[in-house]
Amino acid sequence: MDYRQFLENKTHQFNNYGFIPTFMPDKLFDFQKSLVEWATLKGRAAIYADCGLGKTFIQLTWAENIARKTNGRVLILTPLAVSFQTVNEGKKIGVEVTHRKEGISVNDRIVVTNYERLHYFNTNDFDGVVCDESSILKNFDGQTKAAVTDFMRKRPYRLLCTATAAPNDYIELGTSSEAIGELGYMDMLNRFFKRDQDFSRINNMGGQGWRFRGHSQRDFWRWVCSWARALRNPSDLGFDNAGFSLPELTTREHTVKARTIADGLLFDVPAVGLAEQRKELRRTISERCEMAAELINAHDRPAVAWCHMNDEGHMMEKLIPGAVEIEGNDSDEKKEEIFTDFANGNIRVIVTKPTIAGFGLNWQHCAHQTFFPSHSYEQYYQAVRRCWRFGQKNPVTVDLISTDGQAQVLSNLKRKAEAADKMFEHLVSLMRNELKITKENNYTKKEEVPSWL
Repeated sequence: MDYRQFLENKTHQFNNYGFIPTFMPDKLFDFQKSLVEWATLKGRAAIYADCGLGKTFIQLTWAENIARKTNGRVLILTPLAVSFQTVNEGKKIGVEVTHRKEGISVNDRIVVTNYERLHYFNTNDFDGVVCDESSILKNFDGQTKAAVTDFMRKRPYRLLCTATAAPNDYIELGTSSEAIGELGYMDMLNRFFKRDQDFSRINNMGGQGWRFRGHSQRDFWRWVCSWARALRNPSDLGFDNAGFSLPELTTREHTVKARTIADGLLFDVPAVGLAEQRKELRRTISERCEMAAELINAHDRPAVAWCHMNDEGHMMEKLIPGAVEIEGNDSDEKKEEIFTDFANGNIRVIVTKPTIAGFGLNWQHCAHQTFFPSHSYEQYYQAVRRCWRFGQKNPVTVDLISTDGQAQVLSNLKRKAEAADKMFEHLVSLMRNELKITKENNYTKKEEVPSWL
């Protein structure tokens, strides 16, 4: 036994709870088949694949294999209005999916519903659960998030799928680990991290006061790779990127001037702290909304006007002819109807919030967005990727509209984007080098060995 084998024997081996899949649609790309094989064999896993890489096909194929193996049912939880997309995607690969809002029927095998309707379902009716766009759980209240985690915890087969896994806070990965039955959240913290408030404040570790223990960072990422796969291109898993090229993305920054001055000041200065930033946003609603309307009204193509406050949404709906706004207090039926009409081209401009429509929806027909920056990188990333995703045929333009006082907000957003890229680099690097994930080569030419060898 050499030293490397000795270390491997000392390394904790994580269990496989699944089996080799028996169902694999021909329509899937090779990298998608590889992910299905891995996730089915694991039984409990997480897939962090970028928008447009076919997570719906992957999770449907996984669910079909679970249903066939157990002769039972699988529940797929999705964001609002994504359930109908899931049903349609299932038809493309020969997987029958039933959309239910309130409970199941006797013959149901794979059921899809919205997160908000989970309380209508009994966990004992299912052998497997899929959380589509699982990072959306952070947007729910604690009670809903706890209910989803508890529902999953009792099922033998579990799958999490999302494009953004803890983009600026590594320790949030612990909630995913706990949901699929690996290390609990606190167990993860105690194993890989230690308390350090100053480091947290300086390096933006989510404000939780934790930092990596000495020499534990590599072990942490190896542990994540034992139950998760992350990719932004097929080549991250060793496959060809053919057919998965994103169009050009143009981000334009617009700074509007406030017509009024903050109380007690002679001129505008950068807002310091959340309280001042909120006041400035309130003070510049008209200026920012007018800029968004001007940019969208300059053409007659589809567009999305993202907002964060109801007053912003109301104003843009009035300023943009034909625009339709979706509010949080709208019924689920109304939201789904508007989402469908926009995707089908019956509505040119939709006005809504990233917390409402920023997850799971496919809007490749649209190539223009306006966005009011906030401190949430995940909301920004997910909002942009509704349109800028694989399958988009046109260059995408995103107009960021801010004020003189929001310089710190834009700076924070950019810093979080760099942190997200760093996280994916860690995962992909370890998958390639440490875990030796490579694509099998199909050799077509026989290599002859020289006689002298």
